[in-house]
Amino acid sequence: MARGCLQGVKYLMFAFNLLFWLGGCGVLGVGIWLAATQGNFATLSSSFPSLSAANLLIVTGTFVMAIGFVGCIGALKENKCLLLTFFVLLLLVLLLEATIAVLFFAYTDKIDRYAQEDLKKGLHLYGTPGNVGLTNAWSIVQTDFRCCGVSNYTDWFEVYNATRVPDSCCLEFSDSCGLHAPGTWWKAPCYETVKAWLQENLLAVGVFGLCTALVQVVKADTYCT
Repeated sequence: MARGCLQGVKYLMFAFNLLFWLGGCGVLGVGIWLAATQGNFATLSSSFPSLSAANLLIVTGTFVMAIGFVGCIGALKENKCLLLTFFVLLLLVLLLEATIAVLFFAYTDKIDRYAQEDLKKGLHLYGTPGNVGLTNAWSIVQTDFRCCGVSNYTDWFEVYNATRVPDSCCLEFSDSCGLHAPGTWWKAPCYETVKAWLQENLLAVGVFGLCTALVQVVKADTYCT
């Protein structure tokens, strides 16, 4: 009976980690596709041009694949060395997440101030040669989140040296609509809008990830003992 339960846990863990590995493959594939077809797509920061959606997806996908692969093989072979490696990797992820969370909450004001200043510097690169990724990223963010500028739409006035915003700021898109009256533009600040969206979604992702990691750790501990 006990042996049967152990076999059930073994194959359940294998199936779970297989899905984990396949998810990592998917994330890596999307990252490679973005890097190959869109260049530095979704790079909003002028100080950290490598911090693009493509690069983040590639790194995340590779790491998830590695953890999933170790978990799959360790569960299938019942190899204590691989399961220990799997456990250590999960522990490192948990410690890294906890450290980032603590630092973020401890320095929220400084991070917000620096991020907004850096993003405002990036606005001056909008539409300039060699910055297609940044230009596309701002256009997509402003269109999808229905916002304009970092703090407000007046951020763009310094960029254009005129009362003007990109067409992606318009309530109803049309050519040169960014030259119309402010009443036709989105008023919400992009930084606060995107930040609120991330906080809502990352909380759900974080809870799911924590529960998943705890389940995985319990399973790994079962095999190791």
